[in-house]
Amino acid sequence: MEKTIIINIGNTIIHIEERAYELLKAYLNEVKHYFANHADDLEIVTDIENRIAELLTEQLEEQKKQVVDSANVNSVIGQMGRVQDFDNTEADTEEEPVINTAYQAQPADKKLYRDMDERIIAGVCAGVAHYLDFDVKWIRLAAVLTVFLGGTGILVYALLWIIMPKAKSRIEKMEMKGEPANLQGFQKNLDEELQAVRERLTEANNHARPLFAQFGNFIGEFFEWLGRFISGTGKVIFKIIAIVIVIFGVLFLLSLIVGVAAFQGFWDASIYEYFPFSIVNEGNRGVILFSAFIVCFIPILALVLFSIRVAFSKQAINKTLSFALLIIWLAGAATVGYQAAKISSEFKQHAELTQTTELKTLPTYIIDIDKSKYFTKEDSIAYHINANQKNQIVVDDFEDGPFVSPNNVRININKSENGVTRIIQKFESQGKTFQSALQNAQNISYNYISKDATLTFNPRFQLRKGTIWRNQEVWINLEVPVGTKLIIKHDSYRYVNNYGTWDCDDKENDSNDYSTWIMTEDGLKCIAQLKEEAITKQKLEQELNDLKTLQKKKDVDLVYQDSVSNRIKEVKEALGINVEENNND
Repeated sequence: MEKTIIINIGNTIIHIEERAYELLKAYLNEVKHYFANHADDLEIVTDIENRIAELLTEQLEEQKKQVVDSANVNSVIGQMGRVQDFDNTEADTEEEPVINTAYQAQPADKKLYRDMDERIIAGVCAGVAHYLDFDVKWIRLAAVLTVFLGGTGILVYALLWIIMPKAKSRIEKMEMKGEPANLQGFQKNLDEELQAVRERLTEANNHARPLFAQFGNFIGEFFEWLGRFISGTGKVIFKIIAIVIVIFGVLFLLSLIVGVAAFQGFWDASIYEYFPFSIVNEGNRGVILFSAFIVCFIPILALVLFSIRVAFSKQAINKTLSFALLIIWLAGAATVGYQAAKISSEFKQHAELTQTTELKTLPTYIIDIDKSKYFTKEDSIAYHINANQKNQIVVDDFEDGPFVSPNNVRININKSENGVTRIIQKFESQGKTFQSALQNAQNISYNYISKDATLTFNPRFQLRKGTIWRNQEVWINLEVPVGTKLIIKHDSYRYVNNYGTWDCDDKENDSNDYSTWIMTEDGLKCIAQLKEEAITKQKLEQELNDLKTLQKKKDVDLVYQDSVSNRIKEVKEALGINVEENNND
């Protein structure tokens, strides 16, 4: 039978045997005597008592008993270390210091806290730096850079501000730095704290720190209140949000895997004929696809794992696995960046290739668009198209979409300066060098049909097989003499540049599928518009004659004469007549 005592240590009620109590009491008296000369002796002893209470509680739970015995106290003393270790170290500086082997063997796991001593705003970056064993300046630099990536850095910083607790007590600061919570650890922490205080007193820029500290305290109190709300009333809501994130995150990861599998296996190579996939070189497609998959997959996976931890109170992901995922993601991001820069470099140079064809000059031309779909010989075989069946036409869909290559043709109709009708085809492209850009322009295939007075243009150009899209463009310049009439079909309206084709169609106000134009000295004009302008001019000339007749009458009062004169000026300006010259006549 052993007498037991109830003690309160570290605000924890513990049942302890009498002999164990005496042993623990003697140990604490030694600790108090050793730290008695320090300014923070009360705080240090309190932290040590809290640590002892924590270790004793853990042993009782592990051994499934209710009373602490001498073996438990000796085990705790072995983990915490003895005061004699410090005395032996100070007595002989030439020999190796005597270090408690139990203290050395004890693992010191780090915990994530905000470092309020090294803070600039809230100590988030300093705390993360301690946890990851990085220099705090690199963490702060990374945080500043992420602010420019869509503002994600601010959101992540605010989230960590709410989640990460402050390192208030000495034990929390030691856990933040990975220092063992024993006597030697407390001594080391105290020495570092005193050294840090001395260094801060010698810093020249300390005058600015109180301003940041006050701002940080103000903002910190708000986020602490918000944190208390989340940990209390909002805890259930936070778990529900985490579960929703887990569900949608898993669905996104599955769809990402299926999408990559579709690109690699389920779809054929024709997918790379569509924009923007047609930009990528064939040899780099697999690398870019895999790297893009890594860049998208790992952050969502990390978010899902974090949400699982929040929703189900699971342990944090293994640190080794976290670093491995981070390294893989950085490698994927670097590969994507390298490939993107490599592809961008292939758009540096610009080249043009011009081809001119003279046509027979006719009084009228019909401008139309060929809506039939272009097929290569391989396409015709694949689609079982018989070239001898002339009465069958496959019509293309010319609607622009997100995956349609930008290969439309633009048509300009200009006045011929030498009276010759001709078509000038200008092929443009880009490349890494001028030679490659010129080669890309030469790989453009474009056809049009000139039959009698009808000019039928293909609305799109084609790239020869194996050619990568490098911003190829085709411009068609049709030059006709003054007086040439042009009949432009409705299908051509969207491809003809800088002309109010639809306005002309409205002015004609008929059911025809075309509009009629004529080339003038001032460029291409709509005939219906010219007629309308002629009628307007005729009315204005008639009005001008009537006004001049009224102006010659002597019996008209002066006020009316002034209004007539002003109107004459307005009509002359509308007719393009110089008012001053006519006044001198």
